[in-house]
Amino acid sequence: MTPHDTPVLRVAGRPVGRYVTRPELPARLSPRPYLHPVTTLAGTAVTELGPADHAHHLGVGVAVPDVEGANFWGGRTYVRDRGPTELDNHGAQRHSSFQLRDPDGFVEELRWVAAGAELLRERRTVAATELTATAWALDFTFSLTNVTARPLSIGSPATNGRPGAAYGGFFWRARKEQRPPEVFTADREGEAAIHGTRADWVALVGGTWTLVFAGATEQTRRDPWFVRAEEYPGVGSSLASEERLTVEPGETVVRRIATVVADGHLPRPEAAALVRKAVSQ
Repeated sequence: MTPHDTPVLRVAGRPVGRYVTRPELPARLSPRPYLHPVTTLAGTAVTELGPADHAHHLGVGVAVPDVEGANFWGGRTYVRDRGPTELDNHGAQRHSSFQLRDPDGFVEELRWVAAGAELLRERRTVAATELTATAWALDFTFSLTNVTARPLSIGSPATNGRPGAAYGGFFWRARKEQRPPEVFTADREGEAAIHGTRADWVALVGGTWTLVFAGATEQTRRDPWFVRAEEYPGVGSSLASEERLTVEPGETVVRRIATVVADGHLPRPEAAALVRKAVSQ
């Protein structure tokens, strides 16, 4: 791949993220652009790519398991009354162009294509900002526009009959370590207490790093969090949790997530303060 295909995000001159625009992946992984590796300012990797437990988990990006029946998540599709099923229904997110490219971020145009047809057009805006000497923020906005002549319905395994599996949208696959990460919000602790709930921010704490995820718009904060810690470390924001999300022709769905990437273990007050700083930038 050429350097144009893999821009590098930098904070204070240090590389903190590599963005792959045209990954060479099999169709069943729902090929799509992703950020990996993403690192702390000290250089610790906090993402994972194609792990053995879920080969379709690709660092940081946008993945949706059901857009009008097309799988833009990768792997098997959850089918009501049948369970996870291998189907030939995978879509791909195709990089069209960069509208802007700087060392600290970019604006990208993408096409979401399935069965030879373009369903959605996306504008993705990504920016990296220094917060402190040991923390930076990844600001990630995606805007999905229905370019078809009919309404498009976005779903998840949860809306298709699998309780607790409302994944789909922004997703960050963190690095798996010997011990599961800690997870907490401003007033709750543990995967069971946080998964599927709404919170201004969610912190994931590994051996030497902390990630703090925050919905940066009112609409994004209405989406529940998808949280995994015990099985694997990952956090996402759910577009379709209790019911399917309908996008009318020409309509655009916008979500913005700001993530604090820090060295060390952040206590609650510091996590909250850094999130406020990240969201306000």
